[in-house]
Amino acid sequence: MKLNSILATDCGSTTTKAILIQRIDGEYRLTHRGEAPTTVEAPFEDVTKGVLNAVMEIEELSGRTLIENDKIISPPLEKRGVDIFISTSSAGGGLQMMVAGVVKSMSGESAERAALGAGSIVMDIIASNDGRLQHEKIKRIRELRPDMILLSGGIDGGTISHVVELAEILSVANPQPRLGQDYKLPVIFAGNKNAQVKIKSTLKDMVDLDIVDNIRPVLEKENLEPSRDKIHDLFMEHVMQQAPGYKKLMSWTDAPIMPTPGAVGFLIEMIAENENLTVAGVDIGGATTDIFSVFEGKFNRTVSANLGMSYSICNVLAEAGLENVLRWVPFDIDKEDLVNRIGNKMIRPTTVPQSLEELFIEQAIAREALRLSFKQHKEFAVGLKGIQKERTISDAFDQTTSGETLVDMMSLDLLVGSGGVLSHAPRRQQSAKMLIDAFMPEGITQLAVDSIFMMPQLGVLANIDIDELKSKPRDAALEVFQKDCLIRLGTCISPKGASKIGDLILNVELEMGDGKIIKKNLHKEELIKIDAKYEPIRAILTPRKNMDIGVGPGQELSTNIYGGEVGIILDGRERPIKIPDDVSQRIKYLKSWQKAVDEYPEV
Repeated sequence: MKLNSILATDCGSTTTKAILIQRIDGEYRLTHRGEAPTTVEAPFEDVTKGVLNAVMEIEELSGRTLIENDKIISPPLEKRGVDIFISTSSAGGGLQMMVAGVVKSMSGESAERAALGAGSIVMDIIASNDGRLQHEKIKRIRELRPDMILLSGGIDGGTISHVVELAEILSVANPQPRLGQDYKLPVIFAGNKNAQVKIKSTLKDMVDLDIVDNIRPVLEKENLEPSRDKIHDLFMEHVMQQAPGYKKLMSWTDAPIMPTPGAVGFLIEMIAENENLTVAGVDIGGATTDIFSVFEGKFNRTVSANLGMSYSICNVLAEAGLENVLRWVPFDIDKEDLVNRIGNKMIRPTTVPQSLEELFIEQAIAREALRLSFKQHKEFAVGLKGIQKERTISDAFDQTTSGETLVDMMSLDLLVGSGGVLSHAPRRQQSAKMLIDAFMPEGITQLAVDSIFMMPQLGVLANIDIDELKSKPRDAALEVFQKDCLIRLGTCISPKGASKIGDLILNVELEMGDGKIIKKNLHKEELIKIDAKYEPIRAILTPRKNMDIGVGPGQELSTNIYGGEVGIILDGRERPIKIPDDVSQRIKYLKSWQKAVDEYPEV
């Protein structure tokens, strides 16, 4: 079967989005899109109604019949329908999990990585050494009511007593699932294979137990794929089955429904592998912020479940602190007034800024939500503990993170932003500046945003494996991602090193596509924007003295860079970015940076 038309939907917590991809003149392109409110809750309580409403919008725009007898037409009949229909979902709160491990900073962290990589929200980590008494752990398990639990611990052939003790705590807690009362809670055991018999005898009558390969078979190795695959399977079999209308939706789709974050993560991972890039991506929503990254070939995902732009906006204020939010606001504002404005956004989460001042405040909060989420991500994306160093009992039960972070901003090739505050900012310069201010890239970094948040649908498309298809869905997903999904903003160039305000830190010479030569000198704390479209640009970058652009202090670099809708941004600011506490000085700095990149209209 030739793959000529693809219909993909993403059932979000509030909105269901549909896209139609078609093969036109030998290439895959996004042709139409539609959206409608998600209908998983009362009064409809049938997710397929929202799907049909979103698809009807595509029908009206395209003139193509896609629905018959209240069902998606797939495979096509004559000139109606599509070759395949696929879907992702985070409706109903997404996949909520609890993980358990013997040592929190080892098997506990590995289990958390597996769960996050599968697209779940990790509600808590239970560990033998987490400092809680047994009755406190039992109470916590009963209170949370997760969709499923991932239990891990012990290397293969090691002691089994601690992981069996965790299983006994689960048994006493007798956890009840969040959705549906007619089935047992799914529990995955991915620990010491020698403990499997004991785990079965402890849990088999109380939960729906699945056993997969050990997450940490030896100290120096993580084996996350079996656990991730099983989480996906159980998400389909148990969690999805309980949500209203999902059985019907599953009967329509030509591939398993994936959790939305899992699909986005799969796409990020595939892009990094396919193009041999170091990639970081962010999806900032109303309630949560997801960060995805691939550094040193290792994929990591974190969920900041309390950092978002509407429902969780007051949590951002509480965690960042008023002063940190205020430092990004380019006008004098009473602190109480700022708190009230932020509170109004939480009370009315669907409102959008109606004035330039309101836009300033929203984008100031976004910078802090992104910064804090990325800080958490860096703390989580670390090497495995115990590798190439001697271990003692005290090391094993140490509560610190596993090792050095894998996140190296100097090696970051591509930074992709997604979510309303980034994808729908009034000016692309604002999206670029928010990403730079929050992530503070170093060296040479390409910037991009997801045009209409179609990354989930492309992720599940890339994951399809249907033998009858002559075309490769992975190729179609990559083609649409590059041509219709990504909005290329440009490139940020930021030398790293110590210097004083006003010092010359970088000489830049650019040979544009038309042969024109542009030369710029970048000084400390200065921002410079150079208009340049998305095309290869030959750059000679000469950092001063101890400044480093990626090849060593003071070392010249000759390479190709790319422009975009914003262009080339030369960023001479300190890392981390320092903004004066004095109000007038703060406003002066912020306004000069805004003017340099044409971030806001002149007022």
